Amino acid sequence: MKAEIIGIGTEILLGEIVNTNSALLSRKLAGIGVDVYYHSTVGDNKKRLYEFIKTALKRSDIVITTGGLGPTIDDVTLETVAEVLEKPLILEKGIADLIDAHFKKRHIKMPQNNLRQAYIPKGATWLRNNIGTAPGLVIKIDRKSLIALPGPPREMIPMLDSYVLPYLKKQSKNKAVILSRTLKTTGLAESQLHDKIKGFMRLSGDTTVGIYAHPGQVDLKITSKASNSIAAKRKINSIEKKIRRRLGRLIFGVDSETLEENTLKLLRNKTIAIAESCTGGLITSRITDIPGASKNLLCSIVAYSNRSKMELLDVSYETIKKYGAVSMQTAKAMAISARKLSRADIGISTTGIAGPAGAINKKPVGLVYIAFSTTLKTLVKEYHFSGTRESIKFRASQSALNMLRLYLLR
Repeated sequence: MKAEIIGIGTEILLGEIVNTNSALLSRKLAGIGVDVYYHSTVGDNKKRLYEFIKTALKRSDIVITTGGLGPTIDDVTLETVAEVLEKPLILEKGIADLIDAHFKKRHIKMPQNNLRQAYIPKGATWLRNNIGTAPGLVIKIDRKSLIALPGPPREMIPMLDSYVLPYLKKQSKNKAVILSRTLKTTGLAESQLHDKIKGFMRLSGDTTVGIYAHPGQVDLKITSKASNSIAAKRKINSIEKKIRRRLGRLIFGVDSETLEENTLKLLRNKTIAIAESCTGGLITSRITDIPGASKNLLCSIVAYSNRSKMELLDVSYETIKKYGAVSMQTAKAMAISARKLSRADIGISTTGIAGPAGAINKKPVGLVYIAFSTTLKTLVKEYHFSGTRESIKFRASQSALNMLRLYLLR
């Protein structure tokens, strides 16, 4: 079955909110073997919405709309669906009672305009909303289904899981499932990674591999369609093993796993101390987002000024004067001092120019030095990042965490 998702709301088009519903719906539908062919967004305009729904019903077996079911005059989904289907809107007493009870529970008199939500196209099956006042709708049109869901995710998601997915499973003659697994990598640019796995990118048929770049990270998504989840997982596992043999330690995680989670697991009983300048505490923030980080992280110092580098981290005046705050020598001194001051097993430091201003002499925006220190050795690497200030900071934090991860994997 072919599905189409229509997000409704002028606020989406204006960029005031991000439409996460379409992405979630696509993942959920793929899980039951429904192929999503189209995503579209339309504002709160009856004429344009009418055309969108008309077109969608011509080319898709399942049309799902989200949004536009509220009580205000700009919520036009119910009226438009009724017009498309040439069906009258009728008052559904069960919905009206639920809306009234919703307000009574909150000791509020029901606003009269909320009664608009109780009018549905004749012949529609309504879906109960246990969070808000807008019901969902399922309308069967010959062999096709038009499904209207509320826009707020907290209302849409329970309705999708409880009613819509079970309904679509029954309707579907195709019992196939579509599963995906994402392998996360860092350390190579998208083009470099592509060169290593381009043979997998040419896969077609039931199992494919896609590549998706993010700042400091490139994801490989393996997707497989099969008659059941066991068969799909078997195909994915086979491709994953081959990719892992090709990429090795470039892969740091799977699906929702983050670099900081993976790195913290690898630390086990080792302790770390961090001295940050250009990253401004971002490395520390990412690590402390993980529960239990206090077992490994002993100390973090954000030494942004030259004075703080000298007073808090014992970087000598001579080092800064001769080499500068952004230098291999300063990064090295910061990492060593952080480790010694806290008596940690490992010290990590960053110093650089995040921009957009601050470039000096032969030191451009994006120049970052990252140091790594243990009792046995101290390593400093020079990086040249591009992008916005935020992007440079994130890439630097990513590289620092990856430097630590690779050491722990040795």
